[in-house]
Amino acid sequence: MTQSAQRRSAFIVDVLTEEFGEPMALDPAAFRRKFRKMAASPFAFYRGSAALFYADQRGDFADDTYLDERTGRVWIHGDLHAENFGTYMNASGRLVFNVNDFDEAYVGPFSWDLKRFVASVALLGYAKALSDAAITDLVGAFARSYLAELRGIAVGGDDAIGSITLATADGALLRVLQQARLNTRVDLLATQTTIDNYERRFSVGDGVFEIDRRTRDKVCAAYENYLDTRPPSAAKPRPVAAQIKDVVLRKGVGIGSAGLPSYNLLLEGHTEALENDVVLYMKQAQVPAVARHVTDESVRGYFRHQGHRTAESQRALQAYADPWLGFTELDEVGQLVAEVSPYAADLDWSDVNEPEELAGVLGHLGHAVARMHSVADDESSHDLVDYSTEEAIVAAVGEDTDRFVAYLVDFAHAYGVRVRADHQLFVDAFRNGRL
Repeated sequence: MTQSAQRRSAFIVDVLTEEFGEPMALDPAAFRRKFRKMAASPFAFYRGSAALFYADQRGDFADDTYLDERTGRVWIHGDLHAENFGTYMNASGRLVFNVNDFDEAYVGPFSWDLKRFVASVALLGYAKALSDAAITDLVGAFARSYLAELRGIAVGGDDAIGSITLATADGALLRVLQQARLNTRVDLLATQTTIDNYERRFSVGDGVFEIDRRTRDKVCAAYENYLDTRPPSAAKPRPVAAQIKDVVLRKGVGIGSAGLPSYNLLLEGHTEALENDVVLYMKQAQVPAVARHVTDESVRGYFRHQGHRTAESQRALQAYADPWLGFTELDEVGQLVAEVSPYAADLDWSDVNEPEELAGVLGHLGHAVARMHSVADDESSHDLVDYSTEEAIVAAVGEDTDRFVAYLVDFAHAYGVRVRADHQLFVDAFRNGRL
């Protein structure tokens, strides 16, 4: 290994140890599982190493080409990569394909979201054996659609913000929406619960565990405190609804949640019929990786705790968010609470391989990201970002679209190369006991 590779390897180990050191010490087995998943491919490594990405944005990839006092202070997703999109049923009852998973959301430079996404496109294209020229075209399709949508919203106002729905989607995105439409609450309940003595209860096994009475009482108390944090638009439950029927502990949920406790709560639905019971999750929220590199104290002080940050961020970034979305505290630690939706479905990128279809999907995703950045500003219910983000970004970019596209294309290629090399360094460090 060359001296520069040794330095980079040590840097990777240092960053990951600083980010995950405390939870790694509490649950080493969970992080062995996480790191083995990350070792599977450069893309999997990239998904699990947001902390490294942001450390690089303050290092040799630091760049403020389009950043000023406003564009450097936009509500961002924080972990925007190609696999963080999917379907959900919004509060108005419409199936939507959009950005999801807001665990890393924060307020920071808008370009960090775009750079994190286009680097994931470069990794995805490389994994599909696409040429550099084809990857350039794909990043360009995303960047141009993002900017075009943002300019349209800046002119037309929030009334110009649309959604990817059954009525507006086509190709692969229409297929995933149609698949989500076939899902039912009964099917979800059948996979997670059983009927015992005419009552529904959670099934245990495969990472699902029963809890003792003391823990259940604490979770139930946290749930009661959560109810008042739901959005005002959430309808008040009927007298029989929202009563807790069962609580279980879940472990090993997701590549980004290693070692974190999460509880599932089974609630009575809007009637006593068993088919409309509701499943919520209550999970410990973490400090987002991007927050370690944003020094604005007004942002840090805005949130009560990380559960509050995550819920508020999702509401800021996602129009018509989950009506069950809220937050609470458990053992004085912030928790995010939301529904385990039966209507969630992810785009399977293995089904989208030809450059033409990939470009169509990425064009839609560019629109979606522009809408996300436009929702959380002075016209929203949040006062943390009190100016028009779309107008600020459009003004910073100016009229030179080609320069903006080239900026993202260059970063995508350069950081894709960096991640592929980092992945190998990470695998070697992990298998040789340095993590």
